[in-house]
Amino acid sequence: MNIEPYLTPYKLGKPVLVGSGIPGHFDERAVDCPFVFQHNDQFYMMYVGFDDTGYQTALATSNDLLEWEHLGVILRRNEGSGWDSKNIAGTWILKENRLDAPPVLKKWNNKYWLVYHAYPEFGYEEGSAKIGIAWTEDESLLEWNRLPEPILTPEEGADWEKGGLYKECLIESDGSFYLFYNAKNKNKGRWIEQTGVAFSTDLMQWQRYEHNPVLKVSPERWDSGFVSDPCILRHNDEWIMYFFGYNYKQAQEGIALSKDLLNWEKYPDPIIYVGEEGSIDSIFAHKPSVITHKGVLYHFYCSCRLYRDGDRTINYGKEFRTISVAASQNIFTALSVTKEI
Repeated sequence: MNIEPYLTPYKLGKPVLVGSGIPGHFDERAVDCPFVFQHNDQFYMMYVGFDDTGYQTALATSNDLLEWEHLGVILRRNEGSGWDSKNIAGTWILKENRLDAPPVLKKWNNKYWLVYHAYPEFGYEEGSAKIGIAWTEDESLLEWNRLPEPILTPEEGADWEKGGLYKECLIESDGSFYLFYNAKNKNKGRWIEQTGVAFSTDLMQWQRYEHNPVLKVSPERWDSGFVSDPCILRHNDEWIMYFFGYNYKQAQEGIALSKDLLNWEKYPDPIIYVGEEGSIDSIFAHKPSVITHKGVLYHFYCSCRLYRDGDRTINYGKEFRTISVAASQNIFTALSVTKEI
């Protein structure tokens, strides 16, 4: 199992995006769930903001992948069809899958397609989330049309996903669509989160894979509680899934490989570990979004440490939750880069 071409051992060591900390703003408490892509010769990041009421989803832009500027909120509260009007997290837009290609968006039926999940109640991930899909013909990507009904619900799923459906990854391959998502077996107490997949030919009707979950937790290991937030890319005849594992203490990034998108082999250890005490990712280094630019892999992830005086934001759990990046080459030398051991 050769994972060397996919590793990103060099950490920037500081955030590239931080919540506003401004009362009433969508990202007052935290930013989360990066999804980075290229559109009209510019880099974009779709991300989630938390304001102590719930999630809303926004875009930021960058010219160099390190300095990001907020552009606008695209999935807002009090819009949609009721089921998705309180707490909405966009996680993936249909795009080029190849690891060695620019991560540009792809159209289907002359539209761009975005998948998201929405929680039924206000608060921090309150209730069992469902998955929806939205489309736009707007080249600014600021106005999206949500389909009125969810495309996947936990009520229609198997026991492993009855607690709610979460972080989506939408892949097109050979004329078919694959929707990867993580889900939990219950939404109270200590649950288990694993990753499954559903299939479609039209993005509207979805059929779950009968052998879900395709990525399972490993008892007594670093990923004993969660294997979540798939980010899937293709390199030659191989598919790569970046994901995070959680053992109810720390969340760290991992990797799995596949030839057919259904049978996955996990590398046994994390590929990005949490940092040293006090570092920007000393509690959680998780939720991957990986792209290639000028031959360098950029691995964006959600970085968390305990809140301390002077931080702009404080999230649920008294944490400082931001977005950071690691890379396959030591391109951050002048920026106090730290290398994984």
